[in-house]
Amino acid sequence: MTKINCLNPISDLGLNRLNDNYEMTDDFASADVALVRSASMHDMDLPDSLMAVARAGAGVNNIPLDKCAEKGVVVFNTPGANANGVKELVLCGMLLASRDIIGGNQWVADNKADENINKTMEKAKKNFAGNELKGKKLGVIGLGAIGRLVANIGVSMGMEVYGTDPYLSVEGALNIKRTVKIVKTREEIFKECDFITVHTPLVDDTKEMINKDTMAMMKDGVVILNFARDLLVCDDDMAEALKSGKVKKYVTDFPNAKTANMEGVIATPHLGASTEESEDNCAIMAVDQIMDFVENGNIVNSVNYPAATLGVCDKAGRVTVCHKNTPNMISQLTSAVASEGVNVADMVDKSRGDFAYAIMDLDHETSEALVEKLNAVDGVIKVRVVK
Repeated sequence: MTKINCLNPISDLGLNRLNDNYEMTDDFASADVALVRSASMHDMDLPDSLMAVARAGAGVNNIPLDKCAEKGVVVFNTPGANANGVKELVLCGMLLASRDIIGGNQWVADNKADENINKTMEKAKKNFAGNELKGKKLGVIGLGAIGRLVANIGVSMGMEVYGTDPYLSVEGALNIKRTVKIVKTREEIFKECDFITVHTPLVDDTKEMINKDTMAMMKDGVVILNFARDLLVCDDDMAEALKSGKVKKYVTDFPNAKTANMEGVIATPHLGASTEESEDNCAIMAVDQIMDFVENGNIVNSVNYPAATLGVCDKAGRVTVCHKNTPNMISQLTSAVASEGVNVADMVDKSRGDFAYAIMDLDHETSEALVEKLNAVDGVIKVRVVK
């Protein structure tokens, strides 16, 4: 029986997919699997029983990835499951920045006691005039699951869309409308576009990529949207750009003490994936990935171990090994199996950084003696018998 602990409420549409081989537990210390959304795990002691953590969402800043990897705990996320919800909020952000909807709404609230509001509004509305999106240039930095949808909706809105992503896959490119202009560098987007939206992970190359130097390349009155990561934008430089009018509006889903007090900022409280549909999709995807891992040993969408799969096991035995990515490891693992007189029917071993993961299908059931020999191999972190 696999024990599952939910560190945050998880949609029943996901949990209801679990079969009788799983049971829910409120005790994290006894859990085999943890499901999490926003709860911070950095200060938590990871129990020896824990073999996987699934984040019902894309970001994993709340999970100690290296600590988990060192203990052989595979961390999953659910990329793309909330993409449509974020895409729609980005579109909303562009509309809010183009048309002074917020100002107009506030005017109505301030004048709701006016019995002649239907007449006075005709004079007041000129103060809230805006611009249309059609014909404007939209730059999308990062063409992952969300960025591709944003680029496509921009085309549908009649915008001239530019996109860039150094890691764009062939499959990803095929899901982008043909009229999107793929450019090689972010600088091309900085110089060309009226709206710039960022959809990249936070790494050394992207940290504060929107700063005084890159904003200096942009058109006067540019609109910048950030529904990806707070630290992609330098707050102090943004404050100066808003004051000078270089940036017309900064739309962010990550308000902080600085941006919440800036004129020209339209901020929402991290609502990108806060839809019932996104939460359901993330829960379903997280649970499906966990079940495939528990029942078959397969890894799909891990953020600290490599993707590795052998499908459903049709052999007598299957064993998985989390191990350090060191030379001669595969031969040591197969030698340990051979020393027990067991044949490896099929095998996959993939690496990711300092860590690697092996799945071995065997022509015999996995014995305790074999598990002991595998655990004795230098660099092996965790051995698990799937079948």
